[in-house]
Amino acid sequence: MTKRMIVSLITGAILGLICILGASVRSGFELNAFYLFAFWYNRLLMGFIIGLLDGKPGWPKVLYRGALIGFLVSFAFYSSISFADPIGFGAGIIYGIIIETVALKYGKTKKNDA
Repeated sequence: MTKRMIVSLITGAILGLICILGASVRSGFELNAFYLFAFWYNRLLMGFIIGLLDGKPGWPKVLYRGALIGFLVSFAFYSSISFADPIGFGAGIIYGIIIETVALKYGKTKKNDA
């Protein structure tokens, strides 16, 4: 497993916990555990996909690529819940950018530092 993958998965998992907290607060703590797990897993999956990509896009492309992956992965969850959580969907796009940025900054190995 590459350093980029590890960083991406950890970042996705942490952001997933933040999503669980945010969704719980927005719903008045009425969401069931399966829904919250799916929300967390969606962010973990986003980290996994971003971790698979090469770490050489450069800063302007990081924003676009992170947003695109965030959009695509979050849309799967958003559409499965009948488009009921636009805030969670929007956060997924932002989290894609965050995961990509963190992976670019901290996921480098000596080989691709050059």
